[in-house]
Amino acid sequence: MCTPFRIDVPEAELRELRDRLRRTRWPEAETVDDWSQGVPLGYVQDLCRYWAEEYDWRATQARLNALPQYRTEIDGLGISFFHVRSPHPGALPLVLTNGWPGSIIEYLDVIEPLTDPPDPADAFHLVLPTLPGYGFSDKPARPGWGVQRIARAWAELMARLGYERYGAQGSDWGTSVTTSLGQQDAAHLAGIHVVPPIAAPDPATFDDLTPQEQETLAELRHAEDWESGYAAEQSSKPQTIGYGLVDSPAALCAWIVEKFHAWTDRPEDVLTRDRLLDNVMLYWLPGSGASSARLYWESFRQVSEWFTRSTDDVVPVPTGCSIFPRELPRPSRRWAARRYPDIRWWHELDRGGHFAALEQPELFTGELRSFFRLVR
Repeated sequence: MCTPFRIDVPEAELRELRDRLRRTRWPEAETVDDWSQGVPLGYVQDLCRYWAEEYDWRATQARLNALPQYRTEIDGLGISFFHVRSPHPGALPLVLTNGWPGSIIEYLDVIEPLTDPPDPADAFHLVLPTLPGYGFSDKPARPGWGVQRIARAWAELMARLGYERYGAQGSDWGTSVTTSLGQQDAAHLAGIHVVPPIAAPDPATFDDLTPQEQETLAELRHAEDWESGYAAEQSSKPQTIGYGLVDSPAALCAWIVEKFHAWTDRPEDVLTRDRLLDNVMLYWLPGSGASSARLYWESFRQVSEWFTRSTDDVVPVPTGCSIFPRELPRPSRRWAARRYPDIRWWHELDRGGHFAALEQPELFTGELRSFFRLVR
């Protein structure tokens, strides 16, 4: 059974948030003039001042509540989800899954063009579930909710909604969930679209690497040295980092915003303060700092192996891959084809990053339309 749901944050919670922000105990400033030591003090102070004094959560709450939201219990856990049906009866059902540190906010600008496009043949019925431990889904009280179990839950959700044939799209953790879904529920999937594909470098190509493959390997080495600290902490001791993330809005803001800055293509052009804070609020309000990080403890090692080591665990369904230039990793098509043998769409774009739907909604929408036209 699916029950209608609305977000209703008491005013007292918003007052407490503003009070906590005003009482933040700040560290000293960084000793460099860039982001290499993390979020600069001046940047996060300015953002938190805006959060406390000017940011309007009620406007965002109203925008979210204008979309159909529901809750349902799957495998003993309450899952919240948005279900936005197209006005076109022939629309293809599509389940979209984001990851950390994203949320439904990433998809707000693509919902209408995907559900009501100029050509009804491109229309989708959208299902946007919230990962366990994220947003307003329940927080697992026991271990076991990794990406493969989440994929089983999504398959159950789509069946419960009456969708016998559907597509799936994912980014970040959503890529892992969508890939697992393509293995577990292939009989019901028209195809999957992933940003990026989970594919390891192929050692057989190391004597004949293309310039792009060489660049990808260099980026992976750099990320391991300089950009992977968050993953090491969240995959090993999520409870420890969770105390700070749940107690301090400034700490949560810095922890999340750092990744939006690092993983976004030209962040100064595409990220507004309001949109950043909308996303942070969906971690602050439900207190999901620890529970969202726990997905790394559950699945990060396995997914890291998928990205770095060859596997015979192939995905049999038609697959579309969109490679945005600021995404990491960016496997080559020949690397990806070992994992996804039925690639129908492969496109390397000239702009966009990890949060593609948020950064480049028109490009993202076009990628989904182009791939799913081939498999509807």
